[in-house]
Amino acid sequence: MTGLAPAEPPVSPVAPAAVRPLLELDGVCASYSTYRALFDVSFTVPERGIVALLGSNGAGKSTVARVASGLVPLTAGKIRFDGNDITGLAAHKIAHQGVAHVPEGRGVFSSLTVDENLTLAFRQKVGRRGVAAACERAFTAFPALVACRRQLGGTLSGGQQRMLSLARVLAAPPRLLIVDELSLGLAPVVIDSVYDGLLAVRDSGCAILVVEQQVDRALAIAESAVLLAHGSVSWTGPATEASAAMEELLSSRALATAEDTSAGGRTGP
Repeated sequence: MTGLAPAEPPVSPVAPAAVRPLLELDGVCASYSTYRALFDVSFTVPERGIVALLGSNGAGKSTVARVASGLVPLTAGKIRFDGNDITGLAAHKIAHQGVAHVPEGRGVFSSLTVDENLTLAFRQKVGRRGVAAACERAFTAFPALVACRRQLGGTLSGGQQRMLSLARVLAAPPRLLIVDELSLGLAPVVIDSVYDGLLAVRDSGCAILVVEQQVDRALAIAESAVLLAHGSVSWTGPATEASAAMEELLSSRALATAEDTSAGGRTGP
């Protein structure tokens, strides 16, 4: 009589590895003189991930970006980068750890050509020998800059200047890129090119924190989102659910405003 072979033990499913946070804001508060701008802000940006930071004008988005890159000091809370406490570090020391910040505006040298802007930035990062390869990566990511490479930075369009600002980080991509209001004042077709270039930066292995008012643009490339309101985090979650969360927040605000107006208009007995 032939014995039955022992049954194979069930194979347990392998859980996906948790993505390690690269940037962590924990209970962050910040002020401009006597004006309190941020209140207990906490969220994370994972390695190689894209997080959209959303909110209306005055919500505190740009302040979060400046705090994370060391341009604005904290009044409370902690900031960690790659597991290390960087709270209170000067901006240049945070940059040396691998954080690049492209602020709102253009950020290019107006009296230098596109080639000269890139060469100056790339020499500082990769040395003279690495400039040619870095320029090739920049023009591949932003092909619209090729035709104007000998044009002065100050004569470029707003979209071209934004592309040039981003292209300058491609010599030695940072571990974290913080970009503030990429689409500000740009035509839709130009925004497409800017965001395509941003994805090229992400594909180089860089995590990105996108500060943006054009919600659809940011959510189209982000995995997760953080919604700010009046300097505080009102919601965090998957990018696919962010639009509904924003609509709910706006609806609740409209209802609260209507109730306040109604209460203010009542007369006494």
